[in-house]
Amino acid sequence: MNIKLIARYIGIALLFNALFMFISLGVSALNGFDSSFSPLLLSALITAMVGCFPLIFVRGQDDVNLREGFAITIFSWILSCIFGMLPYVMWGGEFTLPNAWYESVSGYTTTGGTILRDVEALPKGLLFWRSSTHFIGGMGVMVFMLLVLPSMSTFRMRISKIEISSISKDNYRYRSKETVRVIASTYVGITVAGTIALMVAGMSFFDAVNHAMSIVSTGGFSTRNVSILYYDSLPIEIVCIVLMYVSTLHFGMVYALIVKRSTALLKSPVFRYFMGFCIVMSLLIGLDLKASGQIATYGEAMRQSFFQYASIVSSTGFATADTSVWPLFSIFLLLFAMFHGGCSGSTCGGVKADRMWIFYKVLKNNIFKQLHPNAVIPVKVGDHTIDPSVIRSAILYIVAFTLIFIVGVLLISLTGPDFEESFAASLTSMGNVGPGLGASGSMGNFSHFTPFAKVVMTIEMLLGRLEIYSLLMLFFIFKKV
Repeated sequence: MNIKLIARYIGIALLFNALFMFISLGVSALNGFDSSFSPLLLSALITAMVGCFPLIFVRGQDDVNLREGFAITIFSWILSCIFGMLPYVMWGGEFTLPNAWYESVSGYTTTGGTILRDVEALPKGLLFWRSSTHFIGGMGVMVFMLLVLPSMSTFRMRISKIEISSISKDNYRYRSKETVRVIASTYVGITVAGTIALMVAGMSFFDAVNHAMSIVSTGGFSTRNVSILYYDSLPIEIVCIVLMYVSTLHFGMVYALIVKRSTALLKSPVFRYFMGFCIVMSLLIGLDLKASGQIATYGEAMRQSFFQYASIVSSTGFATADTSVWPLFSIFLLLFAMFHGGCSGSTCGGVKADRMWIFYKVLKNNIFKQLHPNAVIPVKVGDHTIDPSVIRSAILYIVAFTLIFIVGVLLISLTGPDFEESFAASLTSMGNVGPGLGASGSMGNFSHFTPFAKVVMTIEMLLGRLEIYSLLMLFFIFKKV
């Protein structure tokens, strides 16, 4: 284990954080040197100096082994969260140390839950930094870092296996040297297109940029206390729905569809399953809202149901309604959406549609084998037979996700919240979604939770964002085999 080499690449990751702090500093300056200027300046200088230190004293090296790749991934995320909380702590206000840690982790993991009672009280420089943590975390600190590395195909391949998860054999197959270009260009392209579309729909430039960064990362931080409800605009909601679904698809396949004119995405059985599933669930929620008398007209019921389901299943977490007061059936479908998530190869949370599709195929095949014991039935996604090791990994991930989520419910409930709120808080943290239920619902915040509960939730956020195994590797990477 080359500690110096690990430190060098973590330093590069921190420099990217410092870069966005300086950009946020510029936003603060453009807004009359608001109260976030000094905190951002000091935070940027500290982060930049710490990031530069290993680059000055440690030589580069062309090969990074698997253990070192895991170490770089894990510590880059953790240290980014630590340095990312500096602007909050220095600014003060509602940002106590536990609150600043929660807000920082929630940003980088693209969860989008907040401890802020009054988001609009933040200066614009700090609001931009808050959204920037989504943007950085969504693409992944590692992908940002790879953009400045020389051509190191071995390193890229190993990091891609850790950070750019993908288990479907139908996924767009790009060579390892093109991985960063594909992901980065798609990510930035969606952000720019989203900003323009939101401005055309009626948002100000500042709000459009912030919300576009939140959507492409499927994060959920807003510049408004009541999220997208503030605008009460159907065009803005339609733009958000489209962007949220695009951002929850495999970025490589989106790139192939737009640039290569490839139809692999549209032909993918996982894509068809996912979109069909989302449409059916949205329709069911809309019908339930109308039938329960919660909403007077079918049009308004469908408007709210399609937006909220897209928001939750994509793990974005924007809101146009207080879903905590919705009928129980609708709440249950939204909670399942938190668990389900979007597609692998995107920035969304949850167990992912690809794993759920494999789980469904395995379940279906096992039922068939009960009727035909001698039958040999491979698990397929499209025309591709899924390797047994991939099947095992998918099932184990679903089990691990569920167990950690249950432990989270138990630990959070020990601090006082009722079962419903503890259940939702744990699930939304593990699924990197954002809103929970009750006081921490879509129109609430997490300020009332104890510091212990906030720490539990941030651990779940990191486990969910790093797909569990990567973070758990922390306990094994320094052990000799």
